[in-house]
Amino acid sequence: MSGTNIAVFSGSSNRTIANEICQELGIEPGKINLRKFSDGEIAVKIEENVRGRDVFLIQSTSAPANDNLMELLLIMDALRRASAKSISVVIPYYGYGRQDRKAEPRVPISARVVADLIETLGPTRVIVMDLHADQIQGFFKVPVDNLHFSPVLVEYILSKKFEDLVIVSPDSGGAERARSFGKKVNATLAIIDKRRPKANVSEVMNVIGEIEGKNCILLDDMIDTAGTICKAADALLKNGAKSVYCAATHGVLSGEAIDRLNATPFTEVVLSNTIEIPESKRIAKLKTLSVAPLFAAAIQRISTNQSVSDLFI
Repeated sequence: MSGTNIAVFSGSSNRTIANEICQELGIEPGKINLRKFSDGEIAVKIEENVRGRDVFLIQSTSAPANDNLMELLLIMDALRRASAKSISVVIPYYGYGRQDRKAEPRVPISARVVADLIETLGPTRVIVMDLHADQIQGFFKVPVDNLHFSPVLVEYILSKKFEDLVIVSPDSGGAERARSFGKKVNATLAIIDKRRPKANVSEVMNVIGEIEGKNCILLDDMIDTAGTICKAADALLKNGAKSVYCAATHGVLSGEAIDRLNATPFTEVVLSNTIEIPESKRIAKLKTLSVAPLFAAAIQRISTNQSVSDLFI
């Protein structure tokens, strides 16, 4: 994209994917200085001219979510005050996305609060990937492009040339996602019936579907503490599954996730790079697939006023 008038800047949450996106676009990352004062306050300085330019800001609001969210807001403000023509916010992982509704009395709708904070800084549009709930798109008044990991994952699964493949949803809520994905890879569907007595604690009850002697892929939008996915894998293996793979878009990997995943006999754990996974969280049998080409394609099309609809596969 030589001669382009766009600039791509990155916060500190996931510089790897930002650099990959820039490589795909054939441009250098925007020059920015990010640091913290001794009391923890974040300091931001844009170190190149952005006046009149279309700017894309890449920042996942993963852990530490509050720091990364605040950094995102401050960079947006700095870009706006530096007279950027437009500011498109690219959020590969949208933190607080699971708090998308009022599930009980006297609780916030945190996903909406985050949207309001971002929108206050005047973004032109928001680009995300696999929101936990599609309704979050409606929390914004500006256009939202919700990209999907599935095209990258479909290509990878098809390259494995599985026989007797079953796509398994770890709960009833993900059944439609699993069914849709299964059609793309010529697989059947199974569902794990579970009960969740409290947050981050799950109990697998039953496997619905034929999985005996089959290669199973547990499909979810994220892996957080990994309690659900690991108990689901145990249930599949106890019911005669030939092998169990795990595939998810976002590797949150908090709490006891690493120990649980390493202790569960997965053949492979497949994640995207929407969240940067440090060496301390590099679980055994991990396969990371890059979604940078998807984001780069979206950025290129948006910057040239082309349609991005065929990216939503």
